[in-house]
Amino acid sequence: MEYKQIQELIKTINKSNIGELSIEEKDFKITIKQKKENIQTFVNAQPVAPNFLPQAQQTPLPQPSAPAAAQEKKPAAADTSNLVAIKSPMIGTFYRRSSPDKPLLAEVGQEVKTGQAVCIIEAMKLFNEIESEVSGTIVKVLVDDASPVEFDQPLFLVEPN
Repeated sequence: MEYKQIQELIKTINKSNIGELSIEEKDFKITIKQKKENIQTFVNAQPVAPNFLPQAQQTPLPQPSAPAAAQEKKPAAADTSNLVAIKSPMIGTFYRRSSPDKPLLAEVGQEVKTGQAVCIIEAMKLFNEIESEVSGTIVKVLVDDASPVEFDQPLFLVEPN
């Protein structure tokens, strides 16, 4: 079994509800198990400011005037429900170029096709080309060059064609 086939198999299993898969061929055996995580998320509804000053020395913060508050408002975020994330298939270091003297593999606004290399992830001294799983336009790069990435971490947002 080739490395690319193993990568595709791992991606498929991660997207499914399969807990474990074993494959045996002549002199080759592979077992893939999904990691089960019990993640608990705690959300604090109101931020709590630390109380460093004695009660008598605390002064209320001035409220911004109406024109200043209007200037601080950000424009409404664009609808991101149709965007597809290209995710990291492994843990490693993210690179946007195949080598330091080469151009970027993918930039914001660039059209990409399914199977086109969009970045490199170095894992254990191996440089792996990560290919787009969707055809479309790159809207956002979510990771800085030469940054560590985790398995299944979104790398790019793509607006499909």
